[in-house]
Amino acid sequence: MIAPALREDPYALQKHLGFEITDWQQGYARVEMPIREVHGNRYRIPHGGVHATLIDTAMGFSGCYTGDPDNPQMAMTLSLTVNYLGQAKGERLIVEARKTGGGRKVFFTEALLSDEHGNPVASGVGTFRYRTGTKAPEESPK
Repeated sequence: MIAPALREDPYALQKHLGFEITDWQQGYARVEMPIREVHGNRYRIPHGGVHATLIDTAMGFSGCYTGDPDNPQMAMTLSLTVNYLGQAKGERLIVEARKTGGGRKVFFTEALLSDEHGNPVASGVGTFRYRTGTKAPEESPK
């Protein structure tokens, strides 16, 4: 779970979609969102863009944990690949992302999105670049 001191205020897109970061630690992030009508496509199932957004968000967070709310790390997506695997059967989408490698300026991640019953919905891989002016987690003070 996220320590209360590390919780960030929700940003505009996060508020709109209604997701939250439910776990965040070095090399790992978990994002969860209840499925609402506003997320639906014309078939009334969650739009693939919602899946991609959740995957992108979790993967970005997975590489940016510093453990210090006064020393936040930011990143930008360089490459994002999403593979759609199945349809959610439940009422909640859950993404778990893990940093898989990288260096001082770039990091790599992978993620799996499922529903609360464990049904796989989508997977993703991504390449991210640390934002200029912020330190990579490995360079952050301990």
